[in-house]
Amino acid sequence: MSKIKSIGILTSGGDAPGMNAAIRSTTRAAIHNGMKVFGIRKGYEGMIDGDIIPLSSEDVSGVIQKGGTFLLTARSPRFRHYDGIKAGYEQLKKFGIDALVVLGGDGTFKGANELSDEFDIPIIGIPCTIDNDLYGTDYTIGFDTAVNTVVEAVDKIRDTASSHNRIFFVEVMGREAGFVAINSGIACGAEIIMVPEIQYDQLEKARKFLAERATKNKSSIILVAEGLKEGGAMDIAKILEPEFPQFDIRVSVLGHIQRGGSPSAKDRVIASRLGVAAIDALLDSQKCVMVGVAHDKIVQVPLNKTVKQHKSIDKDLICLSENIATYGPK
Repeated sequence: MSKIKSIGILTSGGDAPGMNAAIRSTTRAAIHNGMKVFGIRKGYEGMIDGDIIPLSSEDVSGVIQKGGTFLLTARSPRFRHYDGIKAGYEQLKKFGIDALVVLGGDGTFKGANELSDEFDIPIIGIPCTIDNDLYGTDYTIGFDTAVNTVVEAVDKIRDTASSHNRIFFVEVMGREAGFVAINSGIACGAEIIMVPEIQYDQLEKARKFLAERATKNKSSIILVAEGLKEGGAMDIAKILEPEFPQFDIRVSVLGHIQRGGSPSAKDRVIASRLGVAAIDALLDSQKCVMVGVAHDKIVQVPLNKTVKQHKSIDKDLICLSENIATYGPK
Protein backbone atom coordinates (compact mmCIF):
# COMPACT_ATOMS: atom_id res chain seq x y z
CA MET A 1 0.00 0.00 0.00
CA SER A 2 1.06 3.55 -0.64
CA LYS A 3 2.37 5.67 2.25
CA ILE A 4 0.32 8.60 0.99
CA LYS A 5 -2.19 9.68 3.63
CA SER A 6 -3.39 13.01 2.25
CA ILE A 7 -3.80 14.44 -1.24
CA GLY A 8 -4.50 17.83 -2.75
CA ILE A 9 -6.63 18.40 -5.86
CA LEU A 10 -6.41 21.49 -8.04
CA THR A 11 -7.73 22.73 -11.37
CA SER A 12 -5.56 25.08 -13.39
CA GLY A 13 -5.57 26.95 -16.71
CA GLY A 14 -8.69 27.05 -18.85
CA ASP A 15 -11.79 25.38 -17.44
CA ALA A 16 -13.35 22.41 -19.20
CA PRO A 17 -16.75 20.72 -18.75
CA GLY A 18 -16.23 17.59 -16.68
CA MET A 19 -13.66 19.01 -14.27
CA ASN A 20 -16.18 18.80 -11.42
CA ALA A 21 -16.92 15.19 -12.31
CA ALA A 22 -13.18 14.43 -12.11
CA ILE A 23 -12.83 16.21 -8.77
CA ARG A 24 -15.77 14.17 -7.49
CA SER A 25 -14.41 10.78 -8.54
CA THR A 26 -10.87 11.58 -7.35
CA THR A 27 -12.16 12.72 -3.96
CA ARG A 28 -14.36 9.70 -3.41
CA ALA A 29 -11.75 7.20 -4.62
CA ALA A 30 -9.17 8.74 -2.28
CA ILE A 31 -11.54 8.65 0.70
CA HIS A 32 -12.47 5.06 -0.16
CA ASN A 33 -8.78 4.22 0.14
CA GLY A 34 -8.39 5.92 3.51
CA MET A 35 -6.86 9.21 2.36
CA LYS A 36 -7.67 12.72 3.46
CA VAL A 37 -8.52 15.10 0.63
CA PHE A 38 -7.92 18.81 0.29
CA GLY A 39 -9.19 21.06 -2.48
CA ILE A 40 -6.80 23.77 -3.61
CA ARG A 41 -8.76 26.75 -4.86
CA LYS A 42 -7.64 28.91 -7.82
CA GLY A 43 -5.00 26.48 -9.06
CA TYR A 44 -1.33 27.19 -8.40
CA GLU A 45 -2.21 30.72 -7.25
CA GLY A 46 -4.31 29.23 -4.48
CA MET A 47 -1.52 26.82 -3.60
CA ILE A 48 0.92 29.69 -3.15
CA ASP A 49 -1.59 31.65 -1.06
CA GLY A 50 -2.68 28.66 1.04
CA ASP A 51 -6.28 28.80 -0.23
CA ILE A 52 -6.81 25.15 0.67
CA ILE A 53 -9.96 23.50 2.05
CA PRO A 54 -10.81 19.95 3.21
CA LEU A 55 -13.11 17.93 0.95
CA SER A 56 -15.54 15.21 2.00
CA SER A 57 -17.76 12.92 -0.04
CA GLU A 58 -20.67 15.24 0.73
CA ASP A 59 -18.73 18.26 -0.55
CA VAL A 60 -18.59 16.74 -4.04
CA SER A 61 -22.20 15.61 -4.08
CA GLY A 62 -24.33 17.19 -6.79
CA VAL A 63 -21.46 18.53 -8.90
CA ILE A 64 -21.12 15.88 -11.62
CA GLN A 65 -23.60 17.68 -13.91
CA LYS A 66 -22.09 21.14 -13.50
CA GLY A 67 -19.71 22.82 -15.92
CA GLY A 68 -16.69 24.86 -14.89
CA THR A 69 -14.87 23.98 -11.67
CA PHE A 70 -16.13 24.64 -8.16
CA LEU A 71 -12.50 24.77 -6.99
CA LEU A 72 -12.01 27.72 -9.36
CA THR A 73 -9.07 28.09 -11.69
CA ALA A 74 -6.50 30.72 -12.53
CA ARG A 75 -3.25 31.21 -14.41
CA SER A 76 -0.28 31.80 -12.14
CA PRO A 77 2.67 33.91 -13.35
CA ARG A 78 4.23 33.48 -9.89
CA PHE A 79 4.37 29.70 -10.27
CA ARG A 80 6.63 30.05 -13.31
CA HIS A 81 9.51 30.97 -11.01
CA TYR A 82 11.32 28.96 -8.35
CA ASP A 83 10.23 31.22 -5.48
CA GLY A 84 6.58 30.67 -6.37
CA ILE A 85 7.02 26.92 -6.72
CA LYS A 86 8.79 26.78 -3.35
CA ALA A 87 6.06 28.87 -1.69
CA GLY A 88 3.43 26.48 -3.05
CA TYR A 89 5.33 23.46 -1.78
CA GLU A 90 5.65 25.01 1.69
CA GLN A 91 1.88 25.39 1.81
CA LEU A 92 1.44 21.73 0.89
CA LYS A 93 3.73 20.74 3.77
CA LYS A 94 1.83 23.05 6.11
CA PHE A 95 -1.42 21.22 5.34
CA GLY A 96 0.21 17.80 5.47
CA ILE A 97 -0.44 17.07 1.79
CA ASP A 98 1.66 14.13 0.55
CA ALA A 99 0.67 14.10 -3.13
CA LEU A 100 -1.17 16.13 -5.77
CA VAL A 101 -3.74 15.41 -8.44
CA VAL A 102 -3.77 18.24 -10.99
CA LEU A 103 -6.47 18.80 -13.60
CA GLY A 104 -5.64 20.83 -16.68
CA GLY A 105 -3.72 21.02 -19.94
CA ASP A 106 -0.12 21.35 -21.04
CA GLY A 107 0.58 24.53 -19.04
CA THR A 108 -0.78 22.88 -15.90
CA PHE A 109 1.37 19.81 -16.49
CA LYS A 110 4.49 21.89 -17.09
CA GLY A 111 4.03 23.46 -13.66
CA ALA A 112 3.36 20.07 -12.08
CA ASN A 113 6.46 18.61 -13.69
CA GLU A 114 8.64 21.44 -12.35
CA LEU A 115 7.17 21.08 -8.85
CA SER A 116 7.83 17.34 -8.87
CA ASP A 117 11.39 17.83 -10.16
CA GLU A 118 12.23 20.41 -7.51
CA PHE A 119 10.67 18.79 -4.45
CA ASP A 120 10.09 15.12 -5.36
CA ILE A 121 6.38 15.13 -4.53
CA PRO A 122 4.13 12.56 -6.27
CA ILE A 123 1.87 14.25 -8.82
CA ILE A 124 -0.76 12.69 -11.07
CA GLY A 125 -2.18 14.66 -13.98
CA ILE A 126 -5.72 14.34 -15.31
CA PRO A 127 -6.07 15.76 -18.85
CA CYS A 128 -8.75 18.46 -18.90
CA THR A 129 -8.88 20.74 -21.94
CA ILE A 130 -11.46 21.26 -24.65
CA ASP A 131 -8.62 21.36 -27.23
CA ASN A 132 -7.93 17.60 -26.92
CA ASP A 133 -4.29 18.31 -27.78
CA LEU A 134 -2.43 16.48 -25.01
CA TYR A 135 -0.03 13.76 -26.10
CA GLY A 136 -0.68 10.27 -24.73
CA THR A 137 -4.46 10.27 -24.47
CA ASP A 138 -7.14 9.84 -27.11
CA TYR A 139 -9.53 12.13 -25.27
CA THR A 140 -9.26 14.98 -22.82
CA ILE A 141 -12.06 15.87 -20.44
CA GLY A 142 -14.23 18.62 -21.92
CA PHE A 143 -13.53 17.92 -25.58
CA ASP A 144 -16.71 15.96 -26.31
CA THR A 145 -18.90 18.60 -24.64
CA ALA A 146 -17.19 21.42 -26.54
CA VAL A 147 -17.69 19.66 -29.87
CA ASN A 148 -21.37 19.11 -29.10
CA THR A 149 -21.72 22.77 -28.10
CA VAL A 150 -20.24 23.86 -31.44
CA VAL A 151 -22.47 21.48 -33.39
CA GLU A 152 -25.58 22.77 -31.63
CA ALA A 153 -24.58 26.39 -32.27
CA VAL A 154 -23.70 25.81 -35.94
CA ASP A 155 -26.94 23.93 -36.56
CA LYS A 156 -28.80 27.04 -35.38
CA ILE A 157 -26.60 29.36 -37.42
CA ARG A 158 -27.26 27.23 -40.50
CA ASP A 159 -31.01 27.74 -40.03
CA THR A 160 -30.67 31.50 -40.25
CA ALA A 161 -28.00 31.26 -42.96
CA SER A 162 -30.42 29.26 -45.10
CA SER A 163 -33.30 31.63 -44.42
CA HIS A 164 -31.28 34.64 -45.63
CA ASN A 165 -29.04 32.83 -48.12
CA ARG A 166 -25.91 33.93 -46.27
CA ILE A 167 -22.32 32.73 -46.05
CA PHE A 168 -21.27 32.34 -42.41
CA PHE A 169 -17.69 32.19 -41.22
CA VAL A 170 -17.88 30.54 -37.78
CA GLU A 171 -14.80 30.68 -35.55
CA VAL A 172 -14.15 28.02 -32.92
CA MET A 173 -11.41 27.61 -30.34
CA GLY A 174 -8.13 25.95 -31.24
CA ARG A 175 -5.08 28.24 -31.21
CA GLU A 176 -2.62 25.51 -32.10
CA ALA A 177 -4.82 22.49 -32.73
CA GLY A 178 -7.85 21.90 -34.91
CA PHE A 179 -9.41 18.99 -33.04
CA VAL A 180 -12.59 20.88 -32.13
CA ALA A 181 -12.91 22.40 -35.60
CA ILE A 182 -12.39 19.21 -37.62
CA ASN A 183 -14.69 17.05 -35.48
CA SER A 184 -17.49 19.59 -35.12
CA GLY A 185 -17.16 20.64 -38.76
CA ILE A 186 -17.68 17.09 -39.97
CA ALA A 187 -20.55 16.57 -37.54
CA CYS A 188 -22.43 19.70 -38.60
CA GLY A 189 -21.71 19.35 -42.32
CA ALA A 190 -19.64 22.51 -42.74
CA GLU A 191 -18.84 23.16 -46.38
CA ILE A 192 -15.25 24.14 -45.52
CA ILE A 193 -13.22 23.36 -42.39
CA MET A 194 -10.10 25.45 -41.86
CA VAL A 195 -7.59 24.12 -39.29
CA PRO A 196 -3.95 25.01 -38.44
CA GLU A 197 -2.74 21.54 -39.43
CA ILE A 198 -3.56 22.02 -43.13
CA GLN A 199 -0.41 23.19 -44.88
CA TYR A 200 -1.73 24.59 -48.15
CA ASP A 201 -3.20 28.09 -48.60
CA GLN A 202 -6.57 27.93 -46.89
CA LEU A 203 -7.48 31.46 -47.90
CA GLU A 204 -7.16 30.42 -51.53
CA LYS A 205 -9.21 27.33 -50.75
CA ALA A 206 -12.03 29.52 -49.41
CA ARG A 207 -11.69 31.87 -52.40
CA LYS A 208 -12.12 29.00 -54.88
CA PHE A 209 -15.08 27.69 -52.94
CA LEU A 210 -16.87 31.05 -52.98
CA ALA A 211 -16.17 31.48 -56.67
CA GLU A 212 -17.83 28.14 -57.36
CA ARG A 213 -20.66 28.93 -54.93
CA ALA A 214 -21.38 32.19 -56.74
CA THR A 215 -23.05 30.29 -59.57
CA LYS A 216 -25.23 28.28 -57.21
CA ASN A 217 -26.39 31.04 -54.88
CA LYS A 218 -26.58 28.85 -51.79
CA SER A 219 -25.92 29.50 -48.11
CA SER A 220 -22.82 27.93 -46.58
CA ILE A 221 -20.95 27.38 -43.33
CA ILE A 222 -17.18 27.86 -43.27
CA LEU A 223 -15.76 26.68 -39.96
CA VAL A 224 -12.51 28.37 -38.88
CA ALA A 225 -10.16 27.35 -36.06
CA GLU A 226 -8.88 30.48 -34.32
CA GLY A 227 -5.20 29.58 -34.75
CA LEU A 228 -4.88 29.84 -38.52
CA LYS A 229 -1.81 31.61 -39.88
CA GLU A 230 -4.18 33.35 -42.31
CA GLY A 231 -6.02 34.91 -39.34
CA GLY A 232 -9.33 34.39 -37.58
CA ALA A 233 -12.80 34.27 -39.09
CA MET A 234 -13.14 38.05 -38.98
CA ASP A 235 -9.81 38.56 -40.77
CA ILE A 236 -10.62 36.07 -43.51
CA ALA A 237 -14.11 37.47 -44.04
CA LYS A 238 -12.73 41.01 -44.40
CA ILE A 239 -10.34 39.86 -47.13
CA LEU A 240 -12.92 37.90 -49.09
CA GLU A 241 -16.00 40.09 -48.71
CA PRO A 242 -14.88 42.78 -51.20
CA GLU A 243 -14.05 40.07 -53.74
CA PHE A 244 -17.55 38.59 -53.54
CA PRO A 245 -20.02 41.47 -53.15
CA GLN A 246 -22.86 39.21 -54.32
CA PHE A 247 -22.70 37.30 -51.04
CA ASP A 248 -24.16 38.39 -47.72
CA ILE A 249 -21.18 37.35 -45.59
CA ARG A 250 -21.49 37.19 -41.80
CA VAL A 251 -19.12 36.18 -39.00
CA SER A 252 -19.90 34.41 -35.74
CA VAL A 253 -17.19 33.89 -33.12
CA LEU A 254 -18.45 31.24 -30.70
CA GLY A 255 -15.86 32.08 -28.03
CA HIS A 256 -16.23 30.94 -24.44
CA ILE A 257 -19.61 29.26 -24.81
CA GLN A 258 -17.46 26.30 -25.88
CA ARG A 259 -16.00 26.04 -22.38
CA GLY A 260 -19.28 26.16 -20.49
CA GLY A 261 -22.34 24.04 -20.04
CA SER A 262 -23.23 20.73 -18.47
CA PRO A 263 -20.71 18.02 -19.47
CA SER A 264 -21.82 15.32 -21.87
CA ALA A 265 -22.33 11.75 -20.71
CA LYS A 266 -19.06 10.78 -22.39
CA ASP A 267 -17.12 13.48 -20.53
CA ARG A 268 -18.71 12.48 -17.22
CA VAL A 269 -17.76 8.84 -17.72
CA ILE A 270 -14.19 9.63 -18.80
CA ALA A 271 -13.80 12.04 -15.88
CA SER A 272 -15.06 9.40 -13.43
CA ARG A 273 -12.68 6.78 -14.83
CA LEU A 274 -9.66 9.07 -14.77
CA GLY A 275 -10.33 10.30 -11.24
CA VAL A 276 -10.26 6.74 -9.93
CA ALA A 277 -7.24 5.97 -12.15
CA ALA A 278 -5.35 8.88 -10.59
CA ILE A 279 -5.75 7.40 -7.12
CA ASP A 280 -4.84 3.94 -8.42
CA ALA A 281 -1.64 5.43 -9.83
CA LEU A 282 -0.73 6.91 -6.46
CA LEU A 283 -1.46 3.60 -4.74
CA ASP A 284 0.84 1.99 -7.30
CA SER A 285 3.61 4.39 -6.19
CA GLN A 286 3.64 6.36 -9.45
CA LYS A 287 5.43 9.67 -9.02
CA CYS A 288 4.83 11.93 -11.99
CA VAL A 289 2.42 10.62 -14.64
CA MET A 290 -0.71 11.59 -16.52
CA VAL A 291 -3.58 9.14 -16.58
CA GLY A 292 -5.31 9.04 -19.94
CA VAL A 293 -7.43 6.90 -22.25
CA ALA A 294 -6.04 5.05 -25.29
CA HIS A 295 -8.20 2.59 -27.23
CA ASP A 296 -10.73 2.86 -24.38
CA LYS A 297 -8.18 1.60 -21.83
CA ILE A 298 -6.60 3.56 -18.99
CA VAL A 299 -2.96 4.41 -19.66
CA GLN A 300 -0.20 6.16 -17.74
CA VAL A 301 2.16 8.55 -19.51
CA PRO A 302 5.13 10.38 -17.91
CA LEU A 303 4.18 14.02 -17.36
CA ASN A 304 7.36 15.29 -18.98
CA LYS A 305 6.48 13.31 -22.11
CA THR A 306 3.00 14.86 -22.34
CA VAL A 307 4.47 18.38 -22.43
CA LYS A 308 7.37 17.60 -24.78
CA GLN A 309 5.58 15.47 -27.37
CA HIS A 310 3.14 16.80 -29.95
CA LYS A 311 -0.27 15.26 -30.56
CA SER A 312 -1.17 15.41 -34.23
CA ILE A 313 -4.65 15.66 -35.64
CA ASP A 314 -5.86 12.53 -37.42
CA LYS A 315 -5.05 13.11 -41.10
CA ASP A 316 -7.83 10.69 -42.03
CA LEU A 317 -10.32 13.21 -40.64
CA ILE A 318 -8.87 15.95 -42.84
CA CYS A 319 -9.16 13.64 -45.86
CA LEU A 320 -12.70 12.77 -44.83
CA SER A 321 -13.69 16.44 -44.62
CA GLU A 322 -12.27 17.02 -48.11
CA ASN A 323 -13.96 13.96 -49.61
CA ILE A 324 -17.44 14.82 -48.40
CA ALA A 325 -17.26 18.56 -49.11
CA THR A 326 -19.89 20.02 -51.46
CA TYR A 327 -17.36 21.58 -53.82
CA GLY A 328 -14.74 20.34 -56.23
CA PRO A 329 -11.07 19.44 -55.61
CA LYS A 330 -8.90 22.02 -53.84
